[in-house]
Amino acid sequence: MDTTSLDAKSRPFSLKLWPPSENTRQVLVERMINNLSKKSVFTDKYGTLSKEEAERNAKQIEDVAFGSADQQYEKEPDGDGASAVQSYARECSRLILKVLKKGSICEVREVVFETTPKETLFDISKGTRAFIEAEEAEELLRPLKEPGNAYTKICFSNRSFGLEAARVADPILVSLKNQLKEVDLSDFIAGRPEAEALEVINIFAAALEGSVLRFLDLSNNALGEKGVRAFGALLKSQSCLEELYLMNDGISEEAAQAVHELIPSTEKLRILHFHNNMTGDEGAFAISKVVKHSSLLEDFRCSSTRVSSEGGVALCEALENCTHLKKLDLRDNMFGVEGGIALSRALSKHEHLKEIYLSYLNLEDEGAVALANVLKESAPKLEVLDVAGNDITAKAAPALAACIAAKALLTQLNLGENELKDEGTIQISQGLEGLSQLKEVDFNSNSIRRAGARVLAQAVVQKPDFKLLNINGNFISDDGIDEVKALFKKSPQMLGSLDENDPEGEDDAEDDEESGEDEGNGDRLESKLKNLEVDQD
Repeated sequence: MDTTSLDAKSRPFSLKLWPPSENTRQVLVERMINNLSKKSVFTDKYGTLSKEEAERNAKQIEDVAFGSADQQYEKEPDGDGASAVQSYARECSRLILKVLKKGSICEVREVVFETTPKETLFDISKGTRAFIEAEEAEELLRPLKEPGNAYTKICFSNRSFGLEAARVADPILVSLKNQLKEVDLSDFIAGRPEAEALEVINIFAAALEGSVLRFLDLSNNALGEKGVRAFGALLKSQSCLEELYLMNDGISEEAAQAVHELIPSTEKLRILHFHNNMTGDEGAFAISKVVKHSSLLEDFRCSSTRVSSEGGVALCEALENCTHLKKLDLRDNMFGVEGGIALSRALSKHEHLKEIYLSYLNLEDEGAVALANVLKESAPKLEVLDVAGNDITAKAAPALAACIAAKALLTQLNLGENELKDEGTIQISQGLEGLSQLKEVDFNSNSIRRAGARVLAQAVVQKPDFKLLNINGNFISDDGIDEVKALFKKSPQMLGSLDENDPEGEDDAEDDEESGEDEGNGDRLESKLKNLEVDQD
């Protein structure tokens, strides 16, 4: 008889009810916002909160209730989580009532819960950046040894641990690791010899191995491959990370491969910051594998990492799977046209994007147009668009203008250090006209003359929340400067410095003809373009 199948059938089916998904938690927060801000039996008695206060308190309530229920669940790791769910719901209800009661005492204000631990963050990063040795470590870390402390977040940044100080921290971290959720070890071995630094890392990694962290910051440690692998025990034990920061760590292609090897799961990763490293194309291939399996990623930063076209294409293709992205920062690499086209293909289904930073990628017109055409149809919530320093000319202006005109929520636009000249500037200015949320516009160093500057200024000056126009580093005549300043007469603080403007411009006949150095040419150009319609279909 096949006893294997019989045993399998006889086992009871186990359904885990805890922890709730991020979506479930967010739904509960929205429900509590309504309970706190809209009329009901309870609010009739105690009064309602403003939407802003309701949102702030609802998030606090959920966070406190979740933490309490999670601690209960950890005491019963073999249970199905039913008791944790009951505790979660009960605590939310109790705290809603507490908020409403306190809110009715006087004018609505933020409520501080009595049930919230007084301290959940232990932070020694304030003050002067300095070495820390054993005796000082004993004193500094003493609060972490107090029985029943509620610390779930520790920040050891800005203090360089020596070997003896690390040995003091070791047993303390071991005793805390089951309650820690966030660990910041950025810049914690600065100035130490390599051998000592690696031993310190090994001590911390071993002490924290097995902790269930949602946040880990290892930035500013000049790790290299040796440093990354020294953190191996900690990294390999993490399967619930939501935020990982590896900035300014000297991560080469070998170190990037180590990161890929040592992180067992990125299924829950929401934020990955990988700024200012020496990764290159080969390293980008390794990081792209991490990104590809991070389908919940909301915030990805891979700026200043020496990645060129091949690595850029690999990263962009990996991002195709990250449709939850809200913020994307790829600045200061050399993706080129191929990278821009690959990115345009990847972003076609990204409906949640709010901020895109793509400056200094060498996109040129072809890459910029490909991205503009795709973003016009996707990313309806876009608030920030940065494509500075990409050798973009007036040829790309129609596509950019149409894309920008479709972004009703756009607040910041950076097209600085390109070659748009007057023709491109005027076309894009017309795309700005219907954007009521716009706050900052940067067209510095674009070879703009009088006509372009005037039309751009007219497009933004009357916007209700506008804060700053930067058109420095252009070729605007003295009369053109006077015209722009006159437009901003009632709000001069909204016009950036013009100290680097060159009224003489370039000594180039073709440039003079296209952009109109004298007033007559400028007027003709403006007349030629003023009726140009931006295609928003």
